[in-house]
Amino acid sequence: MQPAPVTKYRPFPPVDLPHRQWPGRTLSRAPLWCSVDLRDGNQALAQPMSVEEKLEYFDLLVKIGFKEIEVGFPSASSIEFDFCRRLIEEKHIPDDVAIQVLCQCREDLITRSLEALRGAKHAIFHLYNSTSPKQREYVFNASRADVVGIATRAVAFLKASMQPLVAAGTQLRLEYSPESFTSTELEFALEICEAVTDVWAPTVANKIILNLPATVEYATPNVHADQIEWMCTHLTRRDRTLVSLHTHNDRGTGVAATELALLAGADRVEGTLFGNGERTGNLDLVTVALNLYTHGIHPGLDFSDINGIREVYERCTKLEVPARLPYAGELVFTAFSGSHQDAIKKSLPHQQPGHPWDVLYIPIDPADIGRSYKAIIRINSQSGKGGVAYVLENAFGFTLPKPMHKEIGKIINDLADATGRELTPAEIHAAFRREYLERTAPVALEHFKTTERDSAVKCEARLVHDGVTHKLAAEGNGPIDAFVRALAATNLPKFEVLSYAEHSLGKGAEARAVSYIQVKTDRGLSLFGAGIDTNIELASIKAVVSALNRALAKH
Repeated sequence: MQPAPVTKYRPFPPVDLPHRQWPGRTLSRAPLWCSVDLRDGNQALAQPMSVEEKLEYFDLLVKIGFKEIEVGFPSASSIEFDFCRRLIEEKHIPDDVAIQVLCQCREDLITRSLEALRGAKHAIFHLYNSTSPKQREYVFNASRADVVGIATRAVAFLKASMQPLVAAGTQLRLEYSPESFTSTELEFALEICEAVTDVWAPTVANKIILNLPATVEYATPNVHADQIEWMCTHLTRRDRTLVSLHTHNDRGTGVAATELALLAGADRVEGTLFGNGERTGNLDLVTVALNLYTHGIHPGLDFSDINGIREVYERCTKLEVPARLPYAGELVFTAFSGSHQDAIKKSLPHQQPGHPWDVLYIPIDPADIGRSYKAIIRINSQSGKGGVAYVLENAFGFTLPKPMHKEIGKIINDLADATGRELTPAEIHAAFRREYLERTAPVALEHFKTTERDSAVKCEARLVHDGVTHKLAAEGNGPIDAFVRALAATNLPKFEVLSYAEHSLGKGAEARAVSYIQVKTDRGLSLFGAGIDTNIELASIKAVVSALNRALAKH
């Protein structure tokens, strides 16, 4: 980081809005919702969804209650085009649901997108072009007039070209986005939106959607709210316009920016389930919707089976919902603190049917979204792996590698099932130590040292295996590699090292090193070992022996 004073960055300029109204308002109704999971969310996946996964995801969004769903960018690829056609031809779209397609302001792309919409009953055509000063300068080398011309020509072309589609029975609405709105001069954003509206000529019955995206989140949420209120108060045909939000989460305040912008007058919200999207993600629609619900406003979306929604999301996207994500995270209704547990336990009996929810530390009744409150942690297939890792890290300082969570979770889950009750942190810690750190059979390490020679490391080790002492020696590119090569000369199971991680445990003179080694045996068994020592090199060798002993036990 640059030392103070920081000159590399500059504060975002405030909006001149001396009579702003949004700070004194209270939300009283839900906005219109539009899911962009299948486009904005899908394009951000390392492994985009298959067509079958998209179909399942679309059905999930319909079941939740979304009436507007952006299904793709059909002019961008045949896969996107074919998916849109399949939705229409196989009649996956309910009559009260509008599909939305995204398109740049280019005539050939507009034509292709209209082809994809043939037969749709309700459709939203989402046109966009970049408008910010740096986009105009760096990317397009275009003037303001040039950029306005790109947008208005595209809208005029769409309006003329869509007539056969409309004549065939499709109700088509326009959504226009001045991309990078929040970094565009407000007066220019207004100019281009007004020009587009002039061409489209919306009515009160068929409003234009002006989507004002925070394509990249640069400012604090209050500035975003000011920008939206400024636009809402300056649009000349506000009664024929739906002002739409599309926030990203670069500063971690996408939800706050959306909520304040709704206070500022916006009508519609675009986002994704659990905030999937480019960089730090899109707006999390689940959080905003359930935030409204906790204030007594029904969002018009049904999250009563949040666990089932999460399961489909994780399976289709190959992503995991973070353990602390509001409402849906694995641990959000789990109390680890004894004082919190006690307060919750004492307040629950005072909760009366028909009375406002008022349970300490829990702002929503977990049962409303198909969940339940858990004291400490109930180790089971639903919550074991995340909870065990949390206990080991926060109570005892062990930061396990993420791939190790499932393994230790299964071990503790089996222990919990055997005892038939919840486990205390001390019991979890003791089980971890027994399984990983205290294994001295059938292989015990008695001695280990290394010497460096040229670019290689030579190790000498003494092991006891089933009562027989073995002296080993080998060279490798490091201590672990040399030790694994030395073990390969024995009749012990052959294995390869898949991953290695380490961290310190404690501080100062009392600090020790913890190592985690993941190995794969010649039988295809993948497992972890762990070692602890004041010497980091020796800790890693102990981790290898731990993994070896666990592999022998499995065999």
